[in-house]
Amino acid sequence: MEVENAIKLAKANNQKAFNFLLDSFWDDVYGFQLKRTQNENDAEDITIQTFSKAFDRIETFDENYKFKTWLITISKNIHIDLLRKEKNSISQVLSNNRDEAYQILDESPSPEDKLITEQNLAKLLRDIKKLKPHYQNIINLRYFQELSYKEISAELNEPINNVKVKLLRAKKLLADIITNKS
Repeated sequence: MEVENAIKLAKANNQKAFNFLLDSFWDDVYGFQLKRTQNENDAEDITIQTFSKAFDRIETFDENYKFKTWLITISKNIHIDLLRKEKNSISQVLSNNRDEAYQILDESPSPEDKLITEQNLAKLLRDIKKLKPHYQNIINLRYFQELSYKEISAELNEPINNVKVKLLRAKKLLADIITNKS
């Protein structure tokens, strides 16, 4: 399969085309981010987010440009956004630390907190059940059985990159369900 054909098939929501594009360009995007972040975990997370965002918006890709360039641009923008968020959160932490020095709190949950947590978990489980079964399964394996990506990959007999992308999609779909309901 060639890239141009894979892009057309991916625009038609062909899963094999998505997998082909992911396998073809993973190393390029990951390598780009590894040079920028100098951290394997951050580079991997940003690469996963890049492919997720690209696949969600594949119909906006203009064939007059190179697909790799489009992916790298998405990746670069995600990294810049993360740096901005990090910078803002650091300044918030610094200002909050001054206030916290004067406050000592009992952080053990009250009976009301426990009840709210149980109710929220029940709502979350109901929302998870609204997802397609393969998304339910991957969320269950990762967050309830606490399996690593490698263990999930072995369990589902799928490449780790596919597991990561499916998990990211499942989380996005779940977030949409939760936000649309409230």
